Amino acid sequence: MTTTTPPVGKERDKGRGVFGNTGLYIAVGVAAFLFLIPFYLIFRNSLSTDLEITGENWKVLPSFQWGHISELFNDPTVEFGKSMVNSLVVAVASTVGTLLVCSLAGYGLARIPYKHANKVFYAVLATLMVPTAVTFVPSFVLVSSLGWVDTYRGLIIPGLFSGFTCFLFRQYFLGFPKELEEAARVDGLGYWGAYWRIVVPNSLNFFAAIATITFIGAWNSFLWPLVIGQDPSSWTVQIALSSFMTNQTVNFHLIFMATAISILPLIFVFLFLQRWLVQGIAQTGIKG
Repeated sequence: MTTTTPPVGKERDKGRGVFGNTGLYIAVGVAAFLFLIPFYLIFRNSLSTDLEITGENWKVLPSFQWGHISELFNDPTVEFGKSMVNSLVVAVASTVGTLLVCSLAGYGLARIPYKHANKVFYAVLATLMVPTAVTFVPSFVLVSSLGWVDTYRGLIIPGLFSGFTCFLFRQYFLGFPKELEEAARVDGLGYWGAYWRIVVPNSLNFFAAIATITFIGAWNSFLWPLVIGQDPSSWTVQIALSSFMTNQTVNFHLIFMATAISILPLIFVFLFLQRWLVQGIAQTGIKG
């Protein structure tokens, strides 16, 4: 009976692979640990007293002050529950509206023949070079003249179109198989029918990725809701968070508790849609 001895080179490569994988796991573990530190601090401080947060004697585990939750939602100065509802309505409506408007614009620029299509596309790209803060004053004047201050319309409608999102949709639709749309036109469908019945059902991964990015951006938005939401009843969660820090006092335990509760929807959305987030962005392509 003969035994075959593997070449020395293959043994070395196998050994390097084992050590290489070990080093990779260690690096990923360290990165994950560093990434989770802020979440640990939020959780720990949200269930601690102000003295435990700012004191010299550091404790790894909090004293688990669960009463902070009821204190937060019963605070008469800040309607935190209402602000959560406002943020949810604004984020969901902004996500749905942005997907509809920007996907139609991107599909039109990618598929509908028009001699000025490139000029329109370059004009859309030019809007990306304008700082958002520059448009606040004219946007506020317009929204105020329409009577949309302290309303959902004022918080949602001005931000429905995004030049960057339109660019992503155009790039994606340029790489979408034309054969599917041509087969749809043979069956009598126009551009709208091909878009709604063929393109959208076969692009759900990409739509989910854009929806994730848009939802997170709308939920975390601060400057525009701060300008429009002048009445406390129209505050979003980010404005409510800032109200716990004033020139006179800083309510540490309520800030951390409000932060912990406010990030729960984002964690849920990200965990539910994370694989589509990576796949969808990878499908945008770099085609011009």
